Amino acid sequence: MMTRRQQRRHGMSDDEDLDLFRREVSGARPLKQDKVAPFRRKPRPVPLGLDAEEEQPLFADMDIETPDFLEFRRPGIQRRLFRDLQSGHIETDASLDLHGLRVEEACAALASFLNDAGRYDWRCLHIIHGKGYGSRAQPILKQRINQWLRQRDEVLAFCSCPRWDGGTGAAYVLLGNRRRRR
Repeated sequence: MMTRRQQRRHGMSDDEDLDLFRREVSGARPLKQDKVAPFRRKPRPVPLGLDAEEEQPLFADMDIETPDFLEFRRPGIQRRLFRDLQSGHIETDASLDLHGLRVEEACAALASFLNDAGRYDWRCLHIIHGKGYGSRAQPILKQRINQWLRQRDEVLAFCSCPRWDGGTGAAYVLLGNRRRRR
């Protein structure tokens, strides 16, 4: 069959095109199908709340200095994997925005988010903590994120995002596989 462009080039009209189409499909027979796609139940959604037995203790405050660019990796994490994390080449599975939250609210939200990440086998997370323009000395949430993420065993590495994904106001977090750790 000819495309419209070829038809115009050869000077065919719409009537000739229709005749050509009918000639081409004249020997075709309709398919006999009396089957309907089977009914499949949708899986029930899993609630995002914490179970009593899975609830992790909240984080402790540590006295560590927080630089402009966050960088942390556990021993054994390959440099290339960490560079891929820093450059944003690892696709993020979920994002958490902590803008405007108080420290206690951010702590609870982060703990819940990390538990959900383990439940759903998320590998890379994007956490937006902000740049702390309202803070007096250094960004409070950024400092706490730097402390809290180091305390969780499932966090293998984290770093500040590239400029196009939040820069120093956000962090990528690389998680280990929960099933392998058990």
